[in-house]
Amino acid sequence: MRIAVFGAGGSVGSRTVAEAAARGHKVLAIARKRLAGLPGNAETRIGDVTDTAAVERLSGEADVVISAVRPPQGLEHQQAAATKTLLDGVAPTGTRLLIVGGAATLRVPDTGGLVMDDPRYVQAPWRAIAAAGAEQHEVCRGEKRVDWVYVSPSANLVPGERTGRYRIGGDELLTDEQGDSRISVEDLAVALIDEAESPRHHRTRFTVAAA
Repeated sequence: MRIAVFGAGGSVGSRTVAEAAARGHKVLAIARKRLAGLPGNAETRIGDVTDTAAVERLSGEADVVISAVRPPQGLEHQQAAATKTLLDGVAPTGTRLLIVGGAATLRVPDTGGLVMDDPRYVQAPWRAIAAAGAEQHEVCRGEKRVDWVYVSPSANLVPGERTGRYRIGGDELLTDEQGDSRISVEDLAVALIDEAESPRHHRTRFTVAAA
């Protein structure tokens, strides 16, 4: 399978490239600058999700596109517009699209409210990116041309161990007995490539958490 990963230089993107390559897929690792140290079956490509023509060209080379792009601090408001451009670029190619989003619009089990409004999960420094994620999710929900999937990680996404195990859910935040919602970046990458290999979701959202 040919898998294109936008945002391949970031925390989620780099691990997704590594996971896909380890399984023998041909990977296009796409970033705004050339990347070094890639696995042998991955090749770096220059591209940006804000460039519709570049997205279309690169998506046309892949069976699945994964976007792990996250705006830098202070530019969170650009997330929704970049996602719209990404969708516009992928649409003519018919390529399936997995978007790594946020947990903002998941429902909290014990209150029924949104994660973005719950200070246990979103403190003040993270409210801007949470709001951007909510707007990004809304952009996806209105998209009818692309076979997209919006992937919401747990509220706490951190580098850690690849266990290869995870729980999967829908629109409700997955927590443990202590109310913690967590998954490693490595296991998120496992979930992404599992979904790429064996599609289970279409034009919807799913969430993942540590097993």
